[in-house]
Amino acid sequence: MRLRREDPRVVGSFKLHRRLGAGGMGVVYLGSDKRGQRVALKVIRPDLAEDQEFRSRFAREVSAARRIRGGCTARLVAADLDAERPWFATQYVPGPSLHDKVGEGGPLPPAQVAAVGAALAEGLVAVHEAGVVHRDLKPSNILLSPKGPRIIDFGIAWATGASTLTHVGTAVGSPGFLAPEQVRGAAVMPATDVFSLGATLAYAATGDSPFGQGSSEVMLYRVVHEEPQLHLVPPALAPLVRACLAKSAEARPTTLQLSLRLKEIAAREARGLPDTADAVPRQAPRRSAEPARQRTERAPRPAPATPRPGGAGPRPGAQSATGPAPERERSAARGGGQRRPTRPRATRPRPAAAGARTVPRAGAGRPTGAGPRRPVRRPAPAARHDRRLLRQRLVVFVTVTLLVALGIAAAQGCEGPDDGALGSRPAHHSAAGGGAGTP
Repeated sequence: MRLRREDPRVVGSFKLHRRLGAGGMGVVYLGSDKRGQRVALKVIRPDLAEDQEFRSRFAREVSAARRIRGGCTARLVAADLDAERPWFATQYVPGPSLHDKVGEGGPLPPAQVAAVGAALAEGLVAVHEAGVVHRDLKPSNILLSPKGPRIIDFGIAWATGASTLTHVGTAVGSPGFLAPEQVRGAAVMPATDVFSLGATLAYAATGDSPFGQGSSEVMLYRVVHEEPQLHLVPPALAPLVRACLAKSAEARPTTLQLSLRLKEIAAREARGLPDTADAVPRQAPRRSAEPARQRTERAPRPAPATPRPGGAGPRPGAQSATGPAPERERSAARGGGQRRPTRPRATRPRPAAAGARTVPRAGAGRPTGAGPRRPVRRPAPAARHDRRLLRQRLVVFVTVTLLVALGIAAAQGCEGPDDGALGSRPAHHSAAGGGAGTP
């Protein structure tokens, strides 16, 4: 808005360019200093400037506002409390107010409402640590800058424990966002801003005040005596907003608790937008850890026992101590003698030939799919290999035994008749090679 004829052109060291708005305490202008720094400068109304009690309170609170440090607030730049019309200047924040944003585009999605609320609650932590209570937190006093939401208009902020200004004829705050203790004229406290923040979040999520619309008297009555209407607030935010709007200040959460809880809600709602956003990050670590876990389980296991020739059982101590208890019991029950080789376990390395040292293959059993899989079981080739080896040994053994036995039997059969007929000439028969003897 352009400057009006009655508006000043220069206030202090700041040149005024245009109006930003007007409120119950005065008019806000856009100004700049000699260095080009832009500020939002508020000039107090003349009737309030004539009240000495207002001036003294205003001076104390401007001093307290100088101590506020935080990224979610508009920093106080300068102030003149002794001027004919007191004024103060804060850092100019570009961007629409939350009131205008919702009025033009409708209610915000739950994730954005929670994110804005978390940033505002974090800003209120810094405000309250400085011993200041804002007292007029509402959608029009929250600017949505490119760097995040900013709390503005600390012109009516008072120290913790100060009462309202209703006794000097000034209606401080907005009826739909005032806390019950403000309406009663009781002392304000950090929980007062929590109530206003709850009403602001309800407005951002629904586009309306939780206490509806009406005259100031009707709105103030509803704030004190009626419950807020939160049926349009998203379920993820409704319980927390209801806790902020509790009639008793002691029942409301602290700004720190509110900030942490809203951050959790914002993160959960943001992850819930895409269907797979929550599942993929949790599964990825398990897939990467599965091969390492399998290698750790397999590394200490020795190679399976190799049967000794002649049908003897495995050497003592060859059974792995880390194997399952049922496998060890079956091995012990078979005892000595010729034993049939057991089928190797799927997680053990493939056995090699007799006498050879078995070395596990690198990367064996490593899953290659999208998720963890069981190692491929290959018991049949190994069992056939062991049985074929035993059959070969048995055939060789039986063949050699039969050949030796047949040789011995043949030798005995050939010598038997000669010993009976020619008993006196064994040497001559043997030397003749089995032919006819000399007469």
